[in-house]
Amino acid sequence: MADAPKKLHIKTYGCQMNVYDSERMAEAMGGEGYVLTDDVAEADMVLLNTCHIREKAAEKVYSDLGRLRPFKEAKPDLKIGVAGCVAQAEGEEIQRRMPLVDLVVGSQNYHRLPAMVKAVDAGEKPVDTEFPAEDKFDHLPQRPVSARPTAFLTVQEGCDKFCAFCVVPYTRGSEISRPVSKVLSEAQKLVDKGVREITLLGQNVNGYHGEGPDGDWGLGRLVRELARIEGLERIRYTTSHPNDMDDDLIAAHGEEPKLMPYLHLPVQSGSDRILKAMNRKHSAEAYIRLIEKIRAARPDMMLSGDFIVGFPGETDQDFEDTLALIREVRYGAAFSFKYSARPGTPAADRPPVEAAIADQRLQALQALVTEQQRAAQLAMVGREVSVLFEKPGRLPGQWVGKSDYLQAVHVAGEGIGPGSLRRVRITASAPNSLAGELTAG
Repeated sequence: MADAPKKLHIKTYGCQMNVYDSERMAEAMGGEGYVLTDDVAEADMVLLNTCHIREKAAEKVYSDLGRLRPFKEAKPDLKIGVAGCVAQAEGEEIQRRMPLVDLVVGSQNYHRLPAMVKAVDAGEKPVDTEFPAEDKFDHLPQRPVSARPTAFLTVQEGCDKFCAFCVVPYTRGSEISRPVSKVLSEAQKLVDKGVREITLLGQNVNGYHGEGPDGDWGLGRLVRELARIEGLERIRYTTSHPNDMDDDLIAAHGEEPKLMPYLHLPVQSGSDRILKAMNRKHSAEAYIRLIEKIRAARPDMMLSGDFIVGFPGETDQDFEDTLALIREVRYGAAFSFKYSARPGTPAADRPPVEAAIADQRLQALQALVTEQQRAAQLAMVGREVSVLFEKPGRLPGQWVGKSDYLQAVHVAGEGIGPGSLRRVRITASAPNSLAGELTAG
């Protein structure tokens, strides 16, 4: 009788890159006989794939590790690992504070997980947070058959921008782009397995400069080549930096119909003084002019952004400048946060804005963004859009998918399944979704 498969539970924190990394960790451990489980109580191994962007990120991980202690006591051979950016930043400190942790693996080293698990079986407690010389993607197993019509594909990692508030250059390392041939090969395999939409991932994805057959390729050229893959219907990418939004990529938005009209382009502040303090290396005016160029190439482009309020030294006028930029750009969505100091970053030792003031500013900014988001949703009513359906909805016969603009759309109809790409007329708007009906086309 064959042994029962070992079970792996992964908790993923943070960004889409971490979601992708967790999937690849599961695949790496799948080759060692592990299958995923949502139930930590039945797991033989637990991995926390961590994020270090927000305040108290490390403390949240330690808190979650504390909650795993009863499971370890009930099952002493339960393996517990910490992966990702907190692992990269904290290293051996994690095991010092939490001896129940069996292994610590950084964000660039998870292809070594199988070997590390064998080391745990041999009585060791490995820590691997060095930036490796080899490409981890070369050592990962082939991705399995996709159960979804959408997939993430990492094309670039790391960041060289060194924004004063950000830990990414320290936890993910310097910018590295995957070779064109490897990206195209992985994309083709995903499409062969039923994927119809690919989102290209990178900490600074539009800074992509992968080795091609005739020199380095930028992201615009890579998108055009990906668009030639038969069966790949949609291409997206995230996250971008304004300074790397070059003319070729902007032109691709106007020329390549498979490149979706949705762009996440963080600016963080509308104040030139604060942008300089953040080391963003662009002005608010330059950002606005860039948006104008993008919309000239693709007039229906929907934009989302990131904003930090309460950055050290931010005055009332600086905050008003941010609100003015938001009003001028008109966002379809945005992510906003109070500044939180990240240890080791240049801004960490600067005097913070008073918490109550930062709270008030965040509420005001979020109210403005919510107003714009609802207006963008409402403006969709009566329009016809393309929707890629992904899963059944809550109601009988209902299906849910994403519009070209990344909005959730629910429709009741026949002949829909995962991966169906249909034209839909939007009939109603809610704060976080749209309702529609299938068209005859």
